[in-house]
Parts: sequence; C-alpha cells; structure tokens
Amino acid sequence: MNNETVSSKVTTAEELRAKMGRMREAQKLFSSFSQEKVDEIFRAAAMAANKARIPLAKLAVEETGMGVVEDKVIKNHYAAEYIYNAYRSTKTCGVIEEDAAAGIKKIAEPIGLIAAVIPTTNPTSTAIFKTLICLKTRNAIVISPHPRAKKSTIEAARIVYEAAVQAGAPEEIIGWIDEPSLEMTNIVMKESDCILATGGPGMVHAAYSSGKPALGVGAGNTPVIIDSTADVRMAVNSVIHSKTFDNGMICASEQSVTALADVYDEVRAEFERRGCYFLKGDEIAKVGSTVIVNGSVNAKIVGQTAFNIAKLAGVDVPERTKILIGEVTSTDISEPFAHEKLSPVLAMYKAQTFEEALDMAEQLVEDGGPGHTASLFIDTNEKEKMAAHAERMNACRIVVNSPSAHGGIGDLYNFSLLPSLTLGCGSWGGNSISHNVGVMDLLNIKTVVERRENMLWLRLPEKVYFKRGCMPTALDELGTIMHKKKCFIVTDTFLYQNGYVKPIEDKLDQMGIRHACFYDVAPDPTLQCAQEGTRQMASFGPDVIIALGGGSAMDAAKIMWVMYEHPDVNFDDMAMDFMDIRKRIYTFPEMGKKAYFVAIPTSSGTGSEVTPFAIITDAETGTKWPLADYELLPDMAIVDADNMMNQPKGLTSASGIDVMTHALEAYVSVMASDLTDGLALQATKLVFDYLPSAYVNGAKDPKAREHMAMASTLAGEAFANAFLGLNHSMAHKLGAYHHIPHGVANALVLTYVMRYNANPVPVKMGTFPQYEYPHALERYCDVARYNGLVGKDDNETFDLLIDKLEELKKVIGIPASIQEFGVKEEDFLATLDEMTENAFNDQCTGANPRYPLMDEIRQLYLLAFYGKDTKEAAKI
Repeated sequence: MNNETVSSKVTTAEELRAKMGRMREAQKLFSSFSQEKVDEIFRAAAMAANKARIPLAKLAVEETGMGVVEDKVIKNHYAAEYIYNAYRSTKTCGVIEEDAAAGIKKIAEPIGLIAAVIPTTNPTSTAIFKTLICLKTRNAIVISPHPRAKKSTIEAARIVYEAAVQAGAPEEIIGWIDEPSLEMTNIVMKESDCILATGGPGMVHAAYSSGKPALGVGAGNTPVIIDSTADVRMAVNSVIHSKTFDNGMICASEQSVTALADVYDEVRAEFERRGCYFLKGDEIAKVGSTVIVNGSVNAKIVGQTAFNIAKLAGVDVPERTKILIGEVTSTDISEPFAHEKLSPVLAMYKAQTFEEALDMAEQLVEDGGPGHTASLFIDTNEKEKMAAHAERMNACRIVVNSPSAHGGIGDLYNFSLLPSLTLGCGSWGGNSISHNVGVMDLLNIKTVVERRENMLWLRLPEKVYFKRGCMPTALDELGTIMHKKKCFIVTDTFLYQNGYVKPIEDKLDQMGIRHACFYDVAPDPTLQCAQEGTRQMASFGPDVIIALGGGSAMDAAKIMWVMYEHPDVNFDDMAMDFMDIRKRIYTFPEMGKKAYFVAIPTSSGTGSEVTPFAIITDAETGTKWPLADYELLPDMAIVDADNMMNQPKGLTSASGIDVMTHALEAYVSVMASDLTDGLALQATKLVFDYLPSAYVNGAKDPKAREHMAMASTLAGEAFANAFLGLNHSMAHKLGAYHHIPHGVANALVLTYVMRYNANPVPVKMGTFPQYEYPHALERYCDVARYNGLVGKDDNETFDLLIDKLEELKKVIGIPASIQEFGVKEEDFLATLDEMTENAFNDQCTGANPRYPLMDEIRQLYLLAFYGKDTKEAAKI
C-alpha cells in the first residue's frame, strides 16, 4: 500500500477533484476483477471492520456526544457481520442469473464512482455498510462525513480501505473528504455517478437535485398499533428494547404507540413497570417544546438519555428512566409528540376501535414519515386486521410483532428482509427506492415481515457412553466396528505418570491398534505446546485421537486435531466473535476427515467432552484464542466415573461449582430451549445433592462421584446448545488477569450475576428473537422449585435459591470474595476497566438474558471483590 496516498489530505476543491479522478481510474481496474477476487476483498474488509467495532463505537460517542457505546458496538458488528452474511454468496460480477429454458441472462456491471453522505447519528456503522456494499459491487466510493462526526467516519472508512487494499483491491478505491463543507459535498454529489444519501431532509433533497441518480432515504415516524389481541408484555418490552437502542437514533424506531382502549391501561402499566415515565400536566408541553423547536427536532436532544432530555426541559424524572411518554390526542404535525424525535421520547394514543387506530397511524405516517416504517402488535391469526393495516399504511416496511428498529433493518427478528442501515421510503417518501438498500436492483416494494423465531438445535457427540466401568466396552468399538489402525493419545503428565493412560493402552494393544502418547499438556494449554503435539501427531499419522483429562487436555487435543487436519488454519479468524454462530463471517473448516475424536474426562466440571469449545494461548504474545464451532464437537464421549474417583478436593470444588454455573447460565440463556432445559435442571439437582459428599468424601462415595460425572456431562450438553452468559464472561477475565481457577472465578461472581439478571426492569435485555421480554427471575424460580425450594412468591423463592447456593459454596470451601481469595486491591483496581471491557466483549455475553452495559459489569466486579451483599446487584 502506498502510505503517502493513504495519508494525503483532501481539504480543497482542487484536491477533491484530483482525488476523484484517481478513484475513477482505480474503479476501472476494479471493474475487471473476478467474482472470486471481489469476494476475497469483501471478506477481508468485513473482518477488519468487525474487529474494530468497539474502538469505533467509543470514538463515535466521544466525538458526537450521541448514543450509547454498547449499542453502537452492536451497530458496527451488525454492519460488518450481517451485511457480509447476507451477500457472501451473492453474484455481483459477470453473469449473475441465467435461465436457459426461458432464454434470459442477467449480467452485473458496476456503476462507477459512488458518493456517500454519512450522518452524524450513525457515523461508523453507516460508513462500514456503504463501503462494504460498494466493494462487493466493484464500485469506488468517496465519502462526505458529517462535520461533527468526521473523525470517527474517516477512521471507519480507513480501516475498511486498508484491509481491502491489503487483500488486493486497487489503491484509491475508497476515499473521503478530510474537511467537509457544503461546497465539497456538492462537488462529490455532482461529479460522482450515483449517490448513497443518508441524513436530514435537506441533504437528501440536495442529493436528488444534484442531477445524478441518488439512493436517498426519508425521515421515519414509525407508528405502533397494539391491538386488543396482542401479547401486551411482549409488545411493550419490544418497543422499549427498540426505542432505547442507541437512545432512539435508528430512523425505524417507534415514535408513537396507539393502544386499543380495552388494553390501554395494561399497556400503560407495563411501560411504567419497566421504567418508563409518563409526563404529567405541563410536563408534556415542556418536553414537547424542548424536543421540537421551530417544527424540527432539537439537535441538542438527539441520541440523549431520557433523563438528560427531561433535565433540559426542566422536568424531574428518575435518573434511570428509559423513555419519556406523553399521552396526547392529536396526530396532527402541529403536535410536537407527533414528530420523529430521534430520542427516547414517545407519544401514546388511545383508540376505541382498530379502525380508529388505523386512521391515527395513517396520518402519522403521511405527515411525519411517509413511506418509511409502520409497526403492529397483534395475534397473527387476525388476518383481516393485518391485511387492513398493510393496505392502509403507505410504508415500505410493515413490522409485525417485533421491535421496529431491529425489525426494520432486517435479519434480526425476521430472516427474509435484507439487512441494511439505509432504508428506502419509495415514492411516498420522495425516494427512488422502497426497499432496504443493498447490492441489487431498484424496485418500489411493499414488504410485510412477521416476527419469527430462528431455528434452534441440539447438537451432541455421535455417541456418549456412561456408567462406571464403561470405558473398555466403549473403546472396543474402535477396533471391532470402526477398524481403526493408529491412535494418538493426548493427556497431561500427572495422568500419564499415575497410570490413567495404561488401561487405554492395554485395550488398544488387545485390539491391535498402534498408539502413541503426548503427555506434556499444561493446565493453561499453549499454542506452542499444541504445535509440538501436532508435529508428533502428524509424524505418527493417527486415524483416531483420544483426549484424556480435564478441560486443558480436551482443549489441547481439539486444537491439535484442528492443526493436524488443517495445517494452515488462522486462529485470529477462527476466534472471531459472532452475534449468531450461523451468520459468522468465518467458516470453520470441516473436521474428521483424517481422524475420529474421542473425549474421556477425568474430572467432573468442564463438560468439554460434549461441547464445541476450546481455548488456546500463545505463550509468546499472550494472545488467548477462544474457539467455538460445532466442528470441534467430539465424535465420541466416554464418561466413566472410575477415571474421576481420586480428584483432589480443590479440583472437586472448582469443577463442581463450574457445573452448577454451566447449568444455571444455560437455563436462563436467551437461547435456552425445551431440549436444553431438562438437561440443565437435572444437572443443578445432581450438584446440590451430590457435590458436598463428593467434596468431603471423595472416592469413599463412588455414587456421588458418578452423579457428579453425569451432572457435568448434562450441563455440558445444555450449554453446548444454549450457550452461557455474563457469569462466564466475567470469570474468564478474572482467571486471565488474576490467576483464579476458572470454577472458583465463576463461583465468586455467581450470585451477584444472578441478582443482576433477575431484575425485572433491566436497562437492556438480550437480543434474540425467541426472547420476548425479561423473565430471568421466573427462570431462576423454576430451578429453585425443581430443587424443592418454594417460597410464598417468586422473590422469596429466588432468595431461597441464592441462600442454598451460598451455603453450597461455603461447604465446598469457596472464598466469600475476590479479595478474600487473595487478590490485592491495588492490583484488582488497576485491571478493573480493562477486565470490564474484555468481559463485555467476551463471546459468552451475547446469550445473557440481560444485555450488560460496561459500567454495570464494573459495578458487579466491585461488589464481588469486596464481598458486598448480593442484593446490591439487584439495584444495578
């Protein structure tokens, strides 16, 4: 890459025209690229943007003073991962569609130089989105950032550009204005071939007046109708989830709620229960005149919190207020609450009939957001009402039973609406397009999307053998049925020197299977250790691998398996975080072509024998790669408690409480299902019933040992499919920064995280289509009742569960706090902020029922460090 070209500033009209001339030459070269090369560049750019999602989010909030860092992280993640996933297989070069029978062929050619105007509300995610779709279509793109967001927009564009050029794109294929002005923006629009315009009405109008084709979008004023047949709790919490996302700056977010009279009071009560504030008396006028000034949104309130907006209006509300709601009657544009507000401020109307609600919503769309989005919550058996709503709303997105911000941008609460951060409003909104802007054609389409729950799964090893003494019989299959020839055993020095490997070797000898053993696995397996093991494995050439040990041996063996089957793997790519494992940018290589994988645990804790997870650390750089993919799932698990009888007390304690944490987190996960619930519940019961004796009596109580083995496997099967949550995210970082054993780290934060999750009015709830509203408290109470703990109500029942867990922790020797474990206060505080951010970014966090803000994680760490009353966590 030519660094001089990359760093050259564009601050004058002359420099801009010269830049655009060079970009046209780059685009001519790019237009000759093959689909394969374009896709390689598209992938590299998406991965680079994805990796930078947190620093870009921080930079955007710091520069603009708008929005929420954690929500902008999601926007950036979405702009990279979901856009890549949507178009990864889309043909955009040459012949893209051909029907020989009909005699039709479609050939894709790029437009040329695209001008992109980027708004201050979404300065990084929109830049990522637009640069990626231009790269996918072999177009050059020149960016005009908003003056108040130029630093963050340019940084996002720079990251995508450098990754694209590194992957082979022509230099100058992406460019930007360093010092934006009206004059420079006009040059960009008039001298480009097409305009991607996102911003205020004035800017979009200028784009359409430039004389060049423009893909512009209009204002949104999404009205919500809550019908009498709707699930009110789900509807209200969906609105809250959407309206508070990035403090309401997505144009598809709800601006008004019209509830039918017979459910109005229920809707109102649910809003109040979840932390929203209904304005009283003259407060409505105060907030209205603060939000809308001279007929337009006051720039000072855009993307601000409800509390700050109220303060600006001179209204006193609780600091944690989620949304300011004004109960008004007029839907005329003269009513401030009838406008698009780009903030957590909402109008609420009462309608006597569904027809009246349609009249009100229709006027709100026509006057405030023609063509954009309309929302409906209803029993989907009400087909006539739904058809009437779709017919009456001149909106290009009609979102049914979903948060409208998330539902409107696509692919989060529905799976046929293309993901996009630029939403067309069709001719109703004065736009040239009616769909979500993407890489394809321009059509005026009315799209109705209903909320859907994505497919879930239960994926387990092909075979799971259990009961004491089962190992010889299970291993027999390797010879008698599979006819394996060479076996490579991976374990640690302790197990090897203490005879745990010998029964396996004897059985292999009996079957005539040659074998070799690698026994240098350390407690925290390193890449260097795995590389040495892989060298030995490759030299031996096994067709079966046996992992014997605890989580470390399992992890090391899985990593060796990967490197043995795919020597050129890239751990940075494989460890990339994902929002949805099915939509991740990286595709994991297929496993099992060379060797069958058998996992034999010797401790009852990790459940690694039935999970698709592994962690490896580069000892030279300190980089830790957590890998998660079902290709890593063992083919066979052999859970023989005879291998676990002599676990030391410390391991019994740490691994046992780890099992409990696995089960609890899997049960309250946003991805929990009927198939994982039973596994998780039974695991909790086995731990409560048998961990104390297994800890105190060890091998003297073989029944307890065997039941703990079963608990570990059951919990492993549950979280392998439902995933984990914040508890593990925080524990991972405690262990990494302060060398606390993983199970103990889990235990130290367990009851704090549970209290935090059980808050019925969380600041944010987890984003997953089957998770309709916060209900972690009810889920924890299920666990309590399954274990015979029943109070007079849910709160008392939950307290009984917390007390029983605290009692269990004492019995098995868990310290009362992080400080009591031995971590020094100055060391803990020095790492607190970094631990907090890394815990937020941990792969486990996404499945937590309550989506945590970084400051909330920080508070939980502090409570756990000092051993404060767990009830303090309920106040966070």
